[in-house]
Amino acid sequence: MSVWQELARWLTRGPAVLVRVAQVEGSGPREVGAWMAVNASSLLGTIGGGQLEHEAMAEARAGLAAGHVLQARRRFALGPSLGQCCGGVVHLDFEWLDASHIAGLRERLGGEAQWRPVALFGGGHVGRALVEVLSRLPMRIHWIDSRDEIFPGTLAERVRAEHSEPVQGAVPGLAPGSRVLIMSFSHAEDLDILAACLKRRREHADLPFIGLIGSRSKWAKFQARLRERGFSEAELAAVHCPIGLPGIAGKQPEVIAIAVAAQLLGLPDA
Repeated sequence: MSVWQELARWLTRGPAVLVRVAQVEGSGPREVGAWMAVNASSLLGTIGGGQLEHEAMAEARAGLAAGHVLQARRRFALGPSLGQCCGGVVHLDFEWLDASHIAGLRERLGGEAQWRPVALFGGGHVGRALVEVLSRLPMRIHWIDSRDEIFPGTLAERVRAEHSEPVQGAVPGLAPGSRVLIMSFSHAEDLDILAACLKRRREHADLPFIGLIGSRSKWAKFQARLRERGFSEAELAAVHCPIGLPGIAGKQPEVIAIAVAAQLLGLPDA
């Protein structure tokens, strides 16, 4: 069950208080817009944990007991009185929620427009590990493979799977701004996908990141073949191979997935 389905389920059974980070001065544990929902016994989301979150939960539950929020906005200094040494000031908004607020709540809180699009070619072990990691981050994943029945029966909310044969035929339909990750079961497929991505980048300049899984020797062979297809040195220089944040060792699918996710998170917005 997604967080939105869980929150909707809550509100059909009773009220909750929404706590959102409205303003941060100096250092704070979470960014503006971070939220948590509090009912009489449970919590969804987080505004950063620690004593700040504990006091905000207490404030929210006091409001639930009273039948209304006690303060629409409260200022919390992150100093000795809270047992936190961030040194900043956080302003929290408190909002009453009930079943009448379900419609539109996801769009208001989710920030979907800011989620980064990721196109992942390959449903193998690393691909599956990556989807598991990326689906928990502010990203929308377009997951593509040429093989039938390669995708799991249940997908996370922000994952869209596509069977494409030939697999590179999906490249023209990628969302503009997609971060592309190429890791199919076949080097031949990888090469065709990469060539299609470079062609699209040449024509539209709307794929800010193209990553190819593999060794430096694989990349050297690919470069020779791509030159034969007419791609320039400048175009080849846009490809990241091997992929993943440097310095993270290990070839287990989960390790690679974490290294690649960290690399994507470090990219500037397109």
